Amino acid sequence: MAEFLGKISTFIWGSGLVFLLLLTGIIYTLKLGFIQFKLIPRLIHCTHKSRGNINGSSQFRTVCMSLGTAMGTGNITGVAAAVSIGGAGSIFWMWVSAFLGMALVYAENCLSVTYSSAEKRGPMAYIEKGIGSRCLAVFFAIMCIGACFGMGGMVQVNSYAHHLENCISVNNYLIAAASFILIFLVTSGGAKRIGTTAQMLLPAASLLYMAVSAAVLFRFRERLPQVFSDIFSEALGLRQTLGGAAGFTVSKAVSVGIRRGIFSNEAGLGSSPILHSSAENSSPQLQGLWSMFEVFFDTIICCTLTALVILCAAPDLSIETAFASVLGNNSTVFLALEMIVFAFCTIIGWFYCGSAAYRYISGKNNSSGLCLAFAAAASIGAVAELRTVWTLSDIFNGLMALPNLLGLLLLVKKVKSE
Repeated sequence: MAEFLGKISTFIWGSGLVFLLLLTGIIYTLKLGFIQFKLIPRLIHCTHKSRGNINGSSQFRTVCMSLGTAMGTGNITGVAAAVSIGGAGSIFWMWVSAFLGMALVYAENCLSVTYSSAEKRGPMAYIEKGIGSRCLAVFFAIMCIGACFGMGGMVQVNSYAHHLENCISVNNYLIAAASFILIFLVTSGGAKRIGTTAQMLLPAASLLYMAVSAAVLFRFRERLPQVFSDIFSEALGLRQTLGGAAGFTVSKAVSVGIRRGIFSNEAGLGSSPILHSSAENSSPQLQGLWSMFEVFFDTIICCTLTALVILCAAPDLSIETAFASVLGNNSTVFLALEMIVFAFCTIIGWFYCGSAAYRYISGKNNSSGLCLAFAAAASIGAVAELRTVWTLSDIFNGLMALPNLLGLLLLVKKVKSE
């Protein structure tokens, strides 16, 4: 069964879906006049003008909740894997993916604000109302619920449980019990408590991670010019041309880098517009711009810092080795704590996505039963082997993207008018 699911996942995440994501990003980049380069001045202007709606979540809470969903454990371990498999050149293509992804999330959130209501949010709203297909919207919602329980819950708990097991002696069943209690306490409070928790945890963890990364880069600053040279030369295959290996090397760098970018910032998958639909401000432009900033911060800043730290300070391409150069034996504990915070913010953010999808299908508001089921399923990740769940989660994520991208392609004129 695992082998069969692996083939399905490979097929879904093959060149077709990646090409569709990139094509949609290119179309919106051109249609919106390279809006990525106008992000900061427009964001400052729109934020200054906004007045907000007191019935929604605060803008900063919403941004933290949405950013937390994207900034999972993959920002650390995923980037290390990308460098190990695709080489330094994969980082360049990760930047390309993020650049195009910024236009994608702008479009997603513009459409979400335009079409969302209390019952229908995010892609479910603009797929049903915008292109007139409830069937596709229901399909998206089902895949979103699957991704919520898998990638958003069990997989994240599994990731930080393994890191805790490696650095301190703790029973995995205790991790599972603590995870269940904390997840239930936060998710049962709805969007406001989820956003407030993310607001408390994510900025501090991100700043601390950036500070330690900066310390490592300062210590190995003489290696930075060579690292950037490797990134660009390996991305374009310049170094391998004479040896005849350019085609294979560039292909691997492109494939790994683009996929890492997509998995990191989730642009085009449809999670961001669900989260931003809870924001206090109903301006399509403002929500689109904030979502663009999230992609920029997640991939261009945090993932790049991870990659540079590894390439500068870790011959074995291990982030733990790199951080040990400034933290010594404390690097393992530091990484475990960072993984827990990033993973927990991902968990609670994905619950909001899953609960919105459940509400769309069932027509019922969130119940304590859904919170209990999600907390129980997520906590199982601490004590179970999840090879099949990882693969299923990849499948759900990929199948979320297909109806979402179709909606984006059919509603280009609507986004441009907004």
